[in-house]
Amino acid sequence: MDILLVSFANIAHAFSQIAFIGANVWFFVLPSMLTPLFLYVWMNHIIGKYESSVPRVMLEIIPPKDIEKSPQLMEGLYDGLSGTDKAYTVFEQYVLGMGAPKFSFEIVGSEGHVHFYIRTPVVTRNLIEAHLYAQYPDVEITEVEDYVNEVPKSIPNKDWNLWGTDFKLLKADAYPIKTYHYFEESVTGKMIDPLAGLIEVIAKLPPGQKIWLQYIISPERSSWADAVGRALIDEIVKGKKEKPAGIMSILFSHLSDIVGGVFRGIFGGTPPEVKKSESKADPLDLRLTPVQRKVLEAIENNLGKNVFRVKARFMYLGRRETYHSGAFLPAIFGAIIKPYGDSNLNSMIPYNPTKTSAEYVFMKSRLLYLQRRLYRRYRDRDRDPSENIFVLSTSELATLFHLPDMSVISPALSRVAAKRGGSPSNLPI
Repeated sequence: MDILLVSFANIAHAFSQIAFIGANVWFFVLPSMLTPLFLYVWMNHIIGKYESSVPRVMLEIIPPKDIEKSPQLMEGLYDGLSGTDKAYTVFEQYVLGMGAPKFSFEIVGSEGHVHFYIRTPVVTRNLIEAHLYAQYPDVEITEVEDYVNEVPKSIPNKDWNLWGTDFKLLKADAYPIKTYHYFEESVTGKMIDPLAGLIEVIAKLPPGQKIWLQYIISPERSSWADAVGRALIDEIVKGKKEKPAGIMSILFSHLSDIVGGVFRGIFGGTPPEVKKSESKADPLDLRLTPVQRKVLEAIENNLGKNVFRVKARFMYLGRRETYHSGAFLPAIFGAIIKPYGDSNLNSMIPYNPTKTSAEYVFMKSRLLYLQRRLYRRYRDRDRDPSENIFVLSTSELATLFHLPDMSVISPALSRVAAKRGGSPSNLPI
């Protein structure tokens, strides 16, 4: 019994000592521990507040009939949007929540018809229209109501159901996906539009069914290419990534050299042999396989372009009486993911934490939560979760979102009926 009392007394004394120490150092330890949490919560709050205060407009883009050129025309638009970013002060970033402007490029299939939308801040509307008219003189751009308001604000419900996911890249961001350059026929040189498959799938949608595809983009600084891309190129060229030495290993190496030198000087030992550097006589072309050369060339070409931070999201939703995800999802994924994937380069794949599927326990309640969370994020153009935001170049974006060329003749695609033109100068007034 005495032993137990002594043990409890020692434990109480230890806790009192911990409390005493904590009372004297909490103002040093606690702020440093809570600062990251505070910054995370504060930045989410202030950025959300700023984004909700930015007036935005929804533009529908109706392509002209006679587009004969490749998606390269759209790169002009993305290059123009890359110039909308600026250097923000500390006050603007951490107090006002200001940051790079965000644009949402969306492809919508609704009951057998496809629509192209751009949701943009009002201040950049003229910039977008100017670039589109410059590349597609006969394009039609109209301001429309947000299409998400055509369906209930809360889905799923007793009448509607949905399936959706966010996307991520399979490899590092510096590896490009297949761009429009890979969709040209080697014999005729004609373009095979990568959006043709998606448009044909949309054409098969029955009444009450919708496909929503969303790319939220914001300009990324050009320093990204030097910080990330060049390191990847060095890794491919050298064949392996050299791990930087730590401080302790460097100190230990220098200390061992000093001690070894002292003993060799006293006892007359021979100096260590200097390691010869590996021979670099072989040219790079001989050290790389043909596939590695093509991958390296693709990465370097991609790094030379303007880049954007991208959140990609997809949803299939519809009325329950005709909703059939099993019939449409394989075709949809075959049209959205597979055309742009390359095992040697990169691919977009579903991001599992955001997929609207649940297994094993509490399946019904978990599934409902996942579906409504994804639906809310889509409607709000929310970029959460931030860990699967990836970087794409202008050529990659132009491949994913562009105006289909004249080879796409699906009835699901609406085009401008007549060319735009100015009035004759000799009309009577």
